[in-house]
Amino acid sequence: MGVSSNESIELCIFDLRRGQHEGQELDKILFFFPAGLPFSKQLSVIGLSEGLITFTRIFSPEAACEVIEAERHSHVFYEAEPDIWIVMVVEKSNDSEPIWRDDALRKVLKEIHSLFVMFHGTIRVMLEKEPGGGLIRRHLYSFIMDYLRDFLAGKKLLLPSFRDCLKERGTVQMLTIGREAAIEVQSLVRVLESSAGNTPCYSLILFQDLLVSTTLSPDDTMNLFTYAVLRLTPHALSSGTSSWSYLRKGSPASNVATESNMAHPNSLSESFYRSSDISSGVDNCYHVVRPLQSDKWSKGKDGYLVTDLWGAEIGTWVFATPTVWLQQTGEKMYLCVYQHRSLTLMLLIPVSSILNGEQGVSEVRQQVLENASLKILKVEEKLSKGWGGENAYHVSGYRYLLVDGDRNVSRASPATKVTTLTKESLLAMNKLRQEVEMEKSRAKLDSRNCEKDFEICIRAKNNAWVISRVTRGKELYMVLEKANETLLFASDAVEKFSDRYCNGAFSLD
Repeated sequence: MGVSSNESIELCIFDLRRGQHEGQELDKILFFFPAGLPFSKQLSVIGLSEGLITFTRIFSPEAACEVIEAERHSHVFYEAEPDIWIVMVVEKSNDSEPIWRDDALRKVLKEIHSLFVMFHGTIRVMLEKEPGGGLIRRHLYSFIMDYLRDFLAGKKLLLPSFRDCLKERGTVQMLTIGREAAIEVQSLVRVLESSAGNTPCYSLILFQDLLVSTTLSPDDTMNLFTYAVLRLTPHALSSGTSSWSYLRKGSPASNVATESNMAHPNSLSESFYRSSDISSGVDNCYHVVRPLQSDKWSKGKDGYLVTDLWGAEIGTWVFATPTVWLQQTGEKMYLCVYQHRSLTLMLLIPVSSILNGEQGVSEVRQQVLENASLKILKVEEKLSKGWGGENAYHVSGYRYLLVDGDRNVSRASPATKVTTLTKESLLAMNKLRQEVEMEKSRAKLDSRNCEKDFEICIRAKNNAWVISRVTRGKELYMVLEKANETLLFASDAVEKFSDRYCNGAFSLD
Protein backbone atom coordinates (compact mmCIF):
# COMPACT_ATOMS: atom_id res chain seq x y z
CA MET A 1 0.00 0.00 0.00
CA GLY A 2 1.66 3.25 -1.08
CA VAL A 3 1.05 6.82 -2.08
CA SER A 4 2.26 8.43 -5.26
CA SER A 5 5.34 10.49 -4.57
CA ASN A 6 4.15 13.11 -7.05
CA GLU A 7 0.50 13.56 -6.11
CA SER A 8 -0.60 12.15 -2.74
CA ILE A 9 1.95 13.32 -0.19
CA GLU A 10 3.61 16.61 0.63
CA LEU A 11 6.31 17.05 3.26
CA CYS A 12 7.61 20.44 4.31
CA ILE A 13 9.77 22.13 6.93
CA PHE A 14 9.37 25.83 7.63
CA ASP A 15 10.41 28.45 10.18
CA LEU A 16 7.68 30.71 11.55
CA ARG A 17 10.28 33.35 12.47
CA ARG A 18 11.30 33.89 8.85
CA GLY A 19 9.60 35.36 5.79
CA GLN A 20 7.13 37.54 7.66
CA HIS A 21 7.41 40.50 5.29
CA GLU A 22 5.91 40.83 1.83
CA GLY A 23 8.25 39.59 -0.86
CA GLN A 24 10.24 37.44 1.59
CA GLU A 25 7.77 34.56 1.92
CA LEU A 26 10.18 32.02 0.38
CA ASP A 27 12.65 32.59 3.23
CA LYS A 28 10.49 30.56 5.60
CA ILE A 29 10.64 27.39 3.44
CA LEU A 30 13.54 25.15 4.49
CA PHE A 31 12.45 21.95 2.74
CA PHE A 32 9.61 20.85 0.51
CA PHE A 33 8.77 17.50 -1.08
CA PRO A 34 8.12 17.15 -3.95
CA ALA A 35 10.68 19.90 -4.56
CA GLY A 36 9.54 20.32 -8.15
CA LEU A 37 6.16 21.81 -7.23
CA PRO A 38 5.73 25.49 -8.17
CA PHE A 39 6.53 27.96 -5.39
CA SER A 40 2.92 29.12 -5.42
CA LYS A 41 1.76 25.61 -4.50
CA GLN A 42 4.45 25.25 -1.82
CA LEU A 43 3.53 28.58 -0.26
CA SER A 44 -0.15 27.60 -0.36
CA VAL A 45 0.51 24.40 1.61
CA ILE A 46 2.71 26.19 4.14
CA GLY A 47 0.30 29.11 4.43
CA LEU A 48 -2.55 26.74 5.24
CA SER A 49 -0.35 24.94 7.79
CA GLU A 50 0.56 28.26 9.45
CA GLY A 51 -3.10 29.20 9.63
CA LEU A 52 -4.05 25.89 11.25
CA ILE A 53 -1.22 26.19 13.78
CA THR A 54 -2.25 29.75 14.70
CA PHE A 55 -5.93 28.85 14.91
CA THR A 56 -5.43 25.79 17.15
CA ARG A 57 -3.17 27.77 19.50
CA ILE A 58 -6.18 29.93 20.38
CA PHE A 59 -7.86 26.92 21.99
CA SER A 60 -4.75 25.05 23.15
CA PRO A 61 -1.81 27.44 23.70
CA GLU A 62 0.19 24.90 25.73
CA ALA A 63 -0.22 21.83 23.48
CA ALA A 64 1.07 22.02 19.92
CA CYS A 65 -1.20 21.05 17.05
CA GLU A 66 -0.66 17.41 16.07
CA VAL A 67 -3.28 16.39 13.49
CA ILE A 68 -6.01 18.08 11.47
CA GLU A 69 -8.42 15.82 9.57
CA ALA A 70 -9.95 17.42 6.48
CA GLU A 71 -12.37 15.79 4.06
CA ARG A 72 -9.73 14.71 1.57
CA HIS A 73 -6.45 15.08 3.44
CA SER A 74 -4.79 14.44 6.79
CA HIS A 75 -2.42 17.16 8.02
CA VAL A 76 0.17 15.78 10.44
CA PHE A 77 2.20 18.34 12.44
CA TYR A 78 5.40 18.10 14.46
CA GLU A 79 7.07 21.11 16.10
CA ALA A 80 10.65 19.84 15.85
CA GLU A 81 12.21 22.92 17.45
CA PRO A 82 10.63 26.16 18.73
CA ASP A 83 8.83 27.70 15.71
CA ILE A 84 10.33 25.15 13.31
CA TRP A 85 7.61 22.84 12.04
CA ILE A 86 7.61 19.65 9.99
CA VAL A 87 4.27 19.00 8.30
CA MET A 88 3.09 16.04 6.24
CA VAL A 89 -0.07 16.27 4.14
CA VAL A 90 -1.42 12.87 3.05
CA GLU A 91 -4.31 12.33 0.68
CA LYS A 92 -6.97 10.02 2.09
CA SER A 93 -7.77 6.78 0.31
CA ASN A 94 -11.18 5.72 -0.93
CA ASP A 95 -11.26 2.78 1.50
CA SER A 96 -13.97 2.81 4.14
CA GLU A 97 -11.33 2.18 6.83
CA PRO A 98 -8.36 4.59 7.20
CA ILE A 99 -5.11 3.01 6.02
CA TRP A 100 -2.85 5.54 7.77
CA ARG A 101 -2.35 6.05 11.48
CA ASP A 102 -1.56 9.64 12.37
CA ASP A 103 0.78 8.77 15.23
CA ALA A 104 2.83 6.47 12.98
CA LEU A 105 3.25 9.30 10.46
CA ARG A 106 4.23 11.74 13.23
CA LYS A 107 6.91 9.29 14.33
CA VAL A 108 8.34 9.37 10.83
CA LEU A 109 8.64 13.15 11.18
CA LYS A 110 10.21 12.81 14.63
CA GLU A 111 12.68 10.25 13.33
CA ILE A 112 13.74 12.50 10.44
CA HIS A 113 14.49 15.33 12.86
CA SER A 114 16.18 13.19 15.52
CA LEU A 115 18.54 11.57 13.02
CA PHE A 116 19.27 14.91 11.33
CA VAL A 117 20.19 16.53 14.65
CA MET A 118 22.38 13.55 15.60
CA PHE A 119 24.51 14.07 12.50
CA HIS A 120 24.28 17.83 11.83
CA GLY A 121 23.12 19.56 15.01
CA THR A 122 19.92 21.55 15.37
CA ILE A 123 18.24 23.38 12.51
CA ARG A 124 18.18 26.64 14.51
CA VAL A 125 21.93 26.60 15.14
CA MET A 126 22.60 26.00 11.44
CA LEU A 127 20.32 28.92 10.56
CA GLU A 128 22.19 31.14 13.00
CA LYS A 129 25.46 30.04 11.40
CA GLU A 130 24.21 30.98 7.92
CA PRO A 131 21.08 33.20 8.13
CA GLY A 132 20.51 33.14 4.37
CA GLY A 133 19.19 29.59 4.66
CA GLY A 134 21.17 28.06 1.77
CA LEU A 135 23.29 25.88 4.06
CA ILE A 136 20.38 24.34 5.96
CA ARG A 137 18.37 23.79 2.76
CA ARG A 138 21.21 21.86 1.14
CA HIS A 139 21.63 19.69 4.24
CA LEU A 140 17.92 19.03 4.71
CA TYR A 141 17.33 18.28 1.03
CA SER A 142 20.18 15.75 0.81
CA PHE A 143 19.37 14.15 4.15
CA ILE A 144 15.61 13.78 3.74
CA MET A 145 15.78 12.59 0.14
CA ASP A 146 18.26 9.90 1.22
CA TYR A 147 15.88 8.99 4.05
CA LEU A 148 12.82 8.81 1.81
CA ARG A 149 14.62 6.64 -0.72
CA ASP A 150 14.26 3.71 1.70
CA PHE A 151 10.49 4.04 1.32
CA LEU A 152 10.46 4.19 -2.46
CA ALA A 153 9.02 1.40 -4.57
CA GLY A 154 8.87 2.53 -8.14
CA LYS A 155 7.16 5.92 -8.03
CA LYS A 156 5.38 5.30 -4.73
CA LEU A 157 6.35 6.05 -1.16
CA LEU A 158 5.48 3.10 1.07
CA LEU A 159 4.92 4.99 4.30
CA PRO A 160 3.74 3.10 7.41
CA SER A 161 0.19 1.90 6.82
CA PHE A 162 -2.28 -0.47 8.48
CA ARG A 163 -0.03 -3.38 7.49
CA ASP A 164 2.57 -2.03 9.93
CA CYS A 165 0.22 -1.70 12.90
CA LEU A 166 2.11 -4.35 14.90
CA LYS A 167 5.37 -2.37 14.78
CA GLU A 168 6.48 0.64 16.76
CA ARG A 169 8.84 3.19 15.26
CA GLY A 170 10.96 5.14 17.71
CA THR A 171 11.73 2.14 19.92
CA VAL A 172 14.58 -0.36 20.21
CA GLN A 173 14.23 -4.11 20.10
CA MET A 174 16.19 -5.94 22.80
CA LEU A 175 17.82 -9.36 22.74
CA THR A 176 16.90 -11.51 25.74
CA ILE A 177 20.01 -13.16 27.15
CA GLY A 178 20.80 -15.45 30.08
CA ARG A 179 22.81 -14.63 33.20
CA GLU A 180 26.12 -16.06 31.96
CA ALA A 181 25.91 -14.19 28.68
CA ALA A 182 24.98 -10.98 30.51
CA ILE A 183 28.11 -11.25 32.70
CA GLU A 184 30.29 -11.71 29.59
CA VAL A 185 28.67 -8.71 27.91
CA GLN A 186 29.24 -6.47 30.93
CA SER A 187 32.87 -7.58 31.06
CA LEU A 188 33.25 -6.67 27.38
CA VAL A 189 31.66 -3.25 27.95
CA ARG A 190 34.17 -2.47 30.71
CA VAL A 191 37.09 -3.46 28.47
CA LEU A 192 35.76 -1.40 25.56
CA GLU A 193 35.37 1.74 27.60
CA SER A 194 38.70 1.33 29.37
CA SER A 195 40.48 1.10 26.01
CA ALA A 196 40.18 4.86 25.63
CA GLY A 197 42.23 5.38 28.77
CA ASN A 198 40.92 8.12 31.01
CA THR A 199 38.63 9.43 28.28
CA PRO A 200 34.92 9.02 29.13
CA CYS A 201 33.27 7.16 26.26
CA TYR A 202 30.08 5.21 25.53
CA SER A 203 29.21 1.98 23.80
CA LEU A 204 26.35 0.07 22.16
CA ILE A 205 26.40 -3.62 21.34
CA LEU A 206 23.99 -5.25 18.87
CA PHE A 207 23.50 -8.87 17.89
CA GLN A 208 21.78 -9.30 14.55
CA ASP A 209 19.37 -6.33 14.58
CA LEU A 210 18.73 -6.46 18.33
CA LEU A 211 20.20 -4.35 21.12
CA VAL A 212 22.30 -6.23 23.67
CA SER A 213 23.85 -3.45 25.74
CA THR A 214 24.04 0.35 25.93
CA THR A 215 25.66 2.92 28.21
CA LEU A 216 23.90 5.85 26.52
CA SER A 217 20.72 7.69 27.46
CA PRO A 218 17.45 6.24 26.09
CA ASP A 219 17.12 8.92 23.38
CA ASP A 220 20.71 8.61 22.19
CA THR A 221 20.42 4.82 22.29
CA MET A 222 17.30 4.96 20.12
CA ASN A 223 18.93 7.25 17.54
CA LEU A 224 22.11 5.19 17.19
CA PHE A 225 20.19 1.90 17.21
CA THR A 226 17.98 3.26 14.42
CA TYR A 227 21.01 4.21 12.33
CA ALA A 228 22.73 0.88 12.99
CA VAL A 229 19.72 -1.09 11.79
CA LEU A 230 19.35 1.18 8.76
CA ARG A 231 22.95 1.07 7.58
CA LEU A 232 25.45 -0.79 9.79
CA THR A 233 24.29 -4.25 10.91
CA PRO A 234 25.41 -7.32 8.91
CA HIS A 235 21.92 -7.60 7.42
CA ALA A 236 21.95 -3.95 6.29
CA LEU A 237 25.44 -4.29 4.82
CA SER A 238 24.68 -7.49 2.95
CA SER A 239 21.32 -6.43 1.54
CA GLY A 240 22.16 -2.83 0.79
CA THR A 241 18.80 -1.82 2.33
CA SER A 242 17.30 -1.32 5.72
CA SER A 243 16.47 -4.50 7.56
CA TRP A 244 13.27 -3.00 8.95
CA SER A 245 10.44 -4.85 7.36
CA TYR A 246 8.38 -1.70 6.90
CA LEU A 247 11.17 0.14 5.09
CA ARG A 248 11.12 -1.22 1.58
CA LYS A 249 13.05 -0.18 -1.48
CA GLY A 250 12.16 -0.19 -5.12
CA SER A 251 14.02 -1.93 -7.89
CA PRO A 252 17.58 -0.81 -8.69
CA ALA A 253 16.24 0.77 -11.85
CA SER A 254 13.78 2.95 -9.94
CA ASN A 255 16.49 4.03 -7.51
CA VAL A 256 18.82 4.97 -10.34
CA ALA A 257 16.06 7.06 -11.87
CA THR A 258 15.46 8.81 -8.57
CA GLU A 259 19.19 9.49 -8.11
CA SER A 260 19.33 10.92 -11.59
CA ASN A 261 16.42 13.23 -10.87
CA MET A 262 18.10 14.43 -7.67
CA ALA A 263 21.40 15.02 -9.42
CA HIS A 264 19.81 17.14 -12.15
CA PRO A 265 17.09 19.41 -10.77
CA ASN A 266 14.54 20.07 -13.46
CA SER A 267 12.77 23.12 -12.07
CA LEU A 268 13.55 26.46 -10.48
CA SER A 269 11.94 25.39 -7.19
CA GLU A 270 13.99 22.18 -7.03
CA SER A 271 17.20 24.15 -7.63
CA PHE A 272 16.19 26.38 -4.69
CA TYR A 273 16.88 23.55 -2.22
CA ARG A 274 20.01 22.22 -3.90
CA SER A 275 21.71 25.51 -4.73
CA SER A 276 24.78 26.91 -2.98
CA ASP A 277 23.14 30.27 -2.39
CA ILE A 278 25.18 31.01 0.68
CA SER A 279 25.87 34.67 1.23
CA SER A 280 27.82 34.76 4.49
CA GLY A 281 31.22 33.60 3.34
CA VAL A 282 30.58 29.87 3.53
CA ASP A 283 32.38 28.09 0.71
CA ASN A 284 30.11 26.95 -2.11
CA CYS A 285 32.10 23.70 -2.19
CA TYR A 286 31.28 23.00 1.45
CA HIS A 287 31.08 19.23 1.88
CA VAL A 288 27.57 18.07 2.76
CA VAL A 289 27.81 14.86 4.76
CA ARG A 290 25.11 12.39 3.66
CA PRO A 291 25.11 9.66 6.35
CA LEU A 292 21.93 7.99 5.04
CA GLN A 293 23.29 7.23 1.59
CA SER A 294 22.98 3.49 1.05
CA ASP A 295 25.81 1.08 0.16
CA LYS A 296 28.44 3.45 1.54
CA TRP A 297 29.69 1.36 4.47
CA SER A 298 31.95 -1.67 4.17
CA LYS A 299 33.92 -3.91 6.50
CA GLY A 300 37.68 -3.45 6.55
CA LYS A 301 40.30 -6.16 7.03
CA ASP A 302 40.67 -5.27 10.72
CA GLY A 303 36.92 -5.70 11.36
CA TYR A 304 36.10 -1.99 11.58
CA LEU A 305 33.47 -0.54 9.28
CA VAL A 306 34.73 2.20 6.97
CA THR A 307 33.00 4.84 4.86
CA ASP A 308 33.97 7.85 2.75
CA LEU A 309 30.77 9.72 3.65
CA TRP A 310 32.58 12.12 5.99
CA GLY A 311 35.30 12.83 3.42
CA ALA A 312 39.02 12.54 4.15
CA GLU A 313 41.27 14.17 6.71
CA ILE A 314 42.71 17.39 5.31
CA GLY A 315 45.96 16.77 3.43
CA THR A 316 45.66 12.98 3.53
CA TRP A 317 43.87 10.08 1.83
CA VAL A 318 42.66 8.78 5.21
CA PHE A 319 38.86 8.60 5.46
CA ALA A 320 37.57 10.87 8.21
CA THR A 321 36.02 9.06 11.19
CA PRO A 322 32.24 9.61 11.36
CA THR A 323 30.99 11.96 14.06
CA VAL A 324 27.64 12.34 15.81
CA TRP A 325 26.12 14.71 18.37
CA LEU A 326 24.73 13.27 21.60
CA GLN A 327 21.31 14.59 22.52
CA GLN A 328 21.74 14.29 26.28
CA THR A 329 25.14 15.98 26.68
CA GLY A 330 25.45 17.99 23.46
CA GLU A 331 28.91 16.49 22.92
CA LYS A 332 30.37 15.77 19.49
CA MET A 333 31.59 12.17 19.38
CA TYR A 334 33.69 10.05 17.07
CA LEU A 335 31.75 6.94 16.01
CA CYS A 336 33.84 3.77 15.65
CA VAL A 337 32.02 0.62 14.53
CA TYR A 338 33.51 -2.88 14.80
CA GLN A 339 31.85 -6.02 13.53
CA HIS A 340 32.46 -9.71 14.14
CA ARG A 341 29.99 -12.03 12.45
CA SER A 342 26.56 -11.09 13.86
CA LEU A 343 27.97 -8.82 16.58
CA THR A 344 28.18 -5.05 16.00
CA LEU A 345 30.01 -2.83 18.50
CA MET A 346 29.64 0.96 18.46
CA LEU A 347 32.16 2.97 20.46
CA LEU A 348 31.66 6.73 20.92
CA ILE A 349 34.65 8.87 21.91
CA PRO A 350 34.48 12.62 22.65
CA VAL A 351 36.08 14.61 19.83
CA SER A 352 37.42 17.06 22.42
CA SER A 353 39.44 14.29 24.10
CA ILE A 354 41.39 13.29 20.98
CA LEU A 355 44.10 15.89 20.48
CA ASN A 356 45.76 14.51 17.34
CA GLY A 357 42.74 13.77 15.18
CA GLU A 358 42.61 10.61 13.10
CA GLN A 359 45.90 9.35 14.49
CA GLY A 360 44.49 9.45 18.00
CA VAL A 361 41.30 7.69 16.90
CA SER A 362 43.40 5.01 15.18
CA GLU A 363 45.33 4.42 18.42
CA VAL A 364 42.09 3.91 20.37
CA ARG A 365 40.79 1.49 17.73
CA GLN A 366 44.01 -0.49 17.90
CA GLN A 367 43.83 -0.55 21.69
CA VAL A 368 40.31 -1.98 21.49
CA LEU A 369 41.52 -4.79 19.23
CA GLU A 370 44.40 -5.65 21.56
CA ASN A 371 42.30 -5.59 24.73
CA ALA A 372 38.91 -6.88 23.64
CA SER A 373 39.37 -9.31 20.72
CA LEU A 374 39.08 -12.48 22.79
CA LYS A 375 36.07 -11.18 24.72
CA ILE A 376 34.35 -10.19 21.47
CA LEU A 377 34.83 -13.72 20.12
CA LYS A 378 33.47 -15.21 23.35
CA VAL A 379 30.40 -12.96 23.51
CA GLU A 380 29.51 -13.58 19.87
CA GLU A 381 29.82 -17.34 20.37
CA LYS A 382 27.60 -17.31 23.48
CA LEU A 383 24.93 -15.15 21.87
CA SER A 384 24.93 -17.27 18.71
CA LYS A 385 24.40 -20.46 20.70
CA GLY A 386 21.41 -18.96 22.51
CA TRP A 387 19.91 -17.33 19.41
CA GLY A 388 16.58 -18.77 18.36
CA GLY A 389 16.60 -17.33 14.84
CA GLU A 390 14.23 -14.86 13.20
CA ASN A 391 11.23 -16.50 14.85
CA ALA A 392 12.77 -16.44 18.33
CA TYR A 393 9.96 -14.23 19.70
CA HIS A 394 7.08 -15.90 17.89
CA VAL A 395 4.30 -17.15 20.18
CA SER A 396 2.07 -19.72 18.52
CA GLY A 397 -1.53 -18.54 18.07
CA TYR A 398 -0.72 -14.92 18.87
CA ARG A 399 0.19 -11.89 16.79
CA TYR A 400 1.28 -9.21 19.23
CA LEU A 401 3.14 -5.99 19.93
CA LEU A 402 4.56 -5.05 23.32
CA VAL A 403 5.63 -1.44 23.95
CA ASP A 404 7.38 -0.05 27.03
CA GLY A 405 7.05 3.70 26.49
CA ASP A 406 9.16 4.61 29.53
CA ARG A 407 12.18 2.71 28.16
CA ASN A 408 11.51 3.18 24.41
CA VAL A 409 11.58 -0.59 23.99
CA SER A 410 9.26 -2.80 21.93
CA ARG A 411 8.90 -6.46 20.98
CA ALA A 412 6.63 -7.89 18.32
CA SER A 413 5.69 -10.99 16.42
CA PRO A 414 8.10 -11.63 13.52
CA ALA A 415 7.11 -9.78 10.35
CA THR A 416 6.76 -13.05 8.45
CA LYS A 417 4.11 -14.17 10.95
CA VAL A 418 2.23 -10.86 10.86
CA THR A 419 1.85 -11.19 7.08
CA THR A 420 -0.38 -14.24 7.67
CA LEU A 421 -3.06 -11.98 9.17
CA THR A 422 -6.00 -10.98 6.98
CA LYS A 423 -6.54 -7.41 5.81
CA GLU A 424 -9.65 -7.18 7.99
CA SER A 425 -7.65 -8.03 11.13
CA LEU A 426 -4.94 -5.49 10.31
CA LEU A 427 -7.45 -2.73 9.57
CA ALA A 428 -9.21 -3.45 12.86
CA MET A 429 -5.90 -3.28 14.76
CA ASN A 430 -5.00 -0.04 13.00
CA LYS A 431 -8.35 1.43 14.07
CA LEU A 432 -7.88 0.20 17.63
CA ARG A 433 -4.42 1.76 17.87
CA GLN A 434 -5.85 5.06 16.66
CA GLU A 435 -8.43 4.91 19.46
CA VAL A 436 -5.74 4.12 22.04
CA GLU A 437 -3.66 7.09 20.88
CA MET A 438 -6.67 9.39 21.18
CA GLU A 439 -7.30 8.12 24.71
CA LYS A 440 -3.65 8.68 25.62
CA SER A 441 -3.80 12.23 24.21
CA ARG A 442 -6.86 13.01 26.30
CA ALA A 443 -5.16 11.59 29.40
CA LYS A 444 -2.06 13.70 28.71
CA LEU A 445 -4.16 16.88 28.64
CA ASP A 446 -5.79 15.87 31.92
CA SER A 447 -2.81 15.46 34.26
CA ARG A 448 -4.95 13.67 36.85
CA ASN A 449 -5.44 10.74 34.46
CA CYS A 450 -1.90 10.50 33.02
CA GLU A 451 -1.47 7.02 34.51
CA LYS A 452 -4.89 5.79 33.46
CA ASP A 453 -5.14 2.06 32.74
CA PHE A 454 -7.63 0.83 30.17
CA GLU A 455 -8.54 -2.01 27.84
CA ILE A 456 -10.17 -1.93 24.39
CA CYS A 457 -11.53 -4.97 22.55
CA ILE A 458 -12.85 -4.99 18.97
CA ARG A 459 -14.50 -7.81 17.04
CA ALA A 460 -13.26 -7.51 13.46
CA LYS A 461 -15.38 -8.19 10.37
CA ASN A 462 -13.72 -11.60 10.02
CA ASN A 463 -14.63 -12.42 13.69
CA ALA A 464 -11.05 -12.03 14.91
CA TRP A 465 -10.52 -10.44 18.32
CA VAL A 466 -8.33 -7.32 18.37
CA ILE A 467 -7.33 -6.33 21.90
CA SER A 468 -5.29 -3.63 23.61
CA ARG A 469 -4.33 -3.24 27.26
CA VAL A 470 -2.52 -0.19 28.58
CA THR A 471 -1.12 -0.08 32.08
CA ARG A 472 1.60 1.93 33.85
CA GLY A 473 3.37 3.10 30.69
CA LYS A 474 3.25 -0.30 29.02
CA GLU A 475 1.05 -1.29 26.07
CA LEU A 476 0.01 -4.67 24.68
CA TYR A 477 -1.67 -5.09 21.30
CA MET A 478 -2.89 -8.49 20.18
CA VAL A 479 -4.75 -10.11 17.28
CA LEU A 480 -6.44 -13.47 17.84
CA GLU A 481 -7.83 -14.78 14.56
CA LYS A 482 -8.54 -18.30 15.82
CA ALA A 483 -10.15 -17.31 19.08
CA ASN A 484 -13.49 -18.65 20.30
CA GLU A 485 -16.76 -16.80 19.79
CA THR A 486 -16.78 -15.39 23.30
CA LEU A 487 -14.93 -12.38 24.66
CA LEU A 488 -14.23 -14.42 27.79
CA PHE A 489 -12.13 -16.86 25.74
CA ALA A 490 -10.15 -14.03 24.17
CA SER A 491 -9.61 -12.34 27.53
CA ASP A 492 -8.36 -15.61 28.99
CA ALA A 493 -5.86 -15.93 26.12
CA VAL A 494 -4.52 -12.46 26.89
CA GLU A 495 -4.19 -13.36 30.59
CA LYS A 496 -2.16 -16.46 29.71
CA PHE A 497 0.12 -14.43 27.45
CA SER A 498 0.60 -11.75 30.13
CA ASP A 499 1.44 -14.27 32.85
CA ARG A 500 3.86 -16.26 30.71
CA TYR A 501 5.67 -13.56 28.71
CA CYS A 502 5.10 -10.28 30.55
CA ASN A 503 5.45 -11.30 34.22
CA GLY A 504 1.76 -10.60 34.70
CA ALA A 505 2.11 -6.89 33.80
CA PHE A 506 -1.17 -6.93 31.84
CA SER A 507 -3.16 -9.29 34.07
CA LEU A 508 -6.43 -7.97 35.44
CA ASP A 509 -6.02 -9.53 38.86
